[in-house]
Amino acid sequence: MQHIAIQGEPGSNSHLVVRENHPDAQTVPCASFEEAFTRVTDGECELAVIPIDNSLAGRVADIHHLLPASGLHIVGEHFLRIRFSLLGLPGATLDGVRTVASHVHALGQCRHIIREHGWDTVVAGDTAGAAREVAEAGDPARAALAPPLAAEIHGLQVLAEGVEDAAHNTTRFVVLSREAVVPPRDAGPLVTTFVFTVRNHPAALYKALGAFATSGINMTKLESYMLDGRFTATMFLAEVDGHPEEPALAGALEELTFFTTDTRVLGTYPASPWRDGRH
Repeated sequence: MQHIAIQGEPGSNSHLVVRENHPDAQTVPCASFEEAFTRVTDGECELAVIPIDNSLAGRVADIHHLLPASGLHIVGEHFLRIRFSLLGLPGATLDGVRTVASHVHALGQCRHIIREHGWDTVVAGDTAGAAREVAEAGDPARAALAPPLAAEIHGLQVLAEGVEDAAHNTTRFVVLSREAVVPPRDAGPLVTTFVFTVRNHPAALYKALGAFATSGINMTKLESYMLDGRFTATMFLAEVDGHPEEPALAGALEELTFFTTDTRVLGTYPASPWRDGRH
């Protein structure tokens, strides 16, 4: 049986992604992203399923710092429409809730119902962990914002469904492996993710990206972040459509190296049907 590491407890959105897309696998909950990565690098798990960005909250910052240094490879992606429920003890009521707990991103994605009821908020390590803590506390005035799966696991009651603020709330997860698994060029729509560090020269980024524009390469993501707190060392994470062995993309990646100090492909993998409405 395949073992897949996730960050978070049973009942989390990461757990739900594994259940939906890898139903025959054993989910291995981890306390942190670092632990999930280590489980794969040490061979305890074959894969990790990790959130990388959300349509409302933006990127999951820790992942952009951890992934390039992990030695792991992106071999797939999944998109999950995020649905939060308000969970309480059996017999609890919506009017009786005084505090609500969840992951900081979940609290930020459910502001409307929190503001409407004037609840105090408590930041938890993850959504499913918040549900477990509510179940353990035994206090009907405490509730959690979590996926409905957490109610099933922890014996809680759903006090309100679909309490997220936006209907488009979606999180993208990447599947990480110790070994690179590169599909053939004709395997359908593909995505290539890579990181690079631009040289500290005027117009370096403009020149680095020029080849992608002139080659007609569709770049779907470009994000920057500082390295080691230095304002002069900026790393970029980019994603493009295509396979790195295709002549146009291969040429653009080669030209990129002339204007960067470090360029690494993190993975080439099938594009999720979610990207173009094929789901």
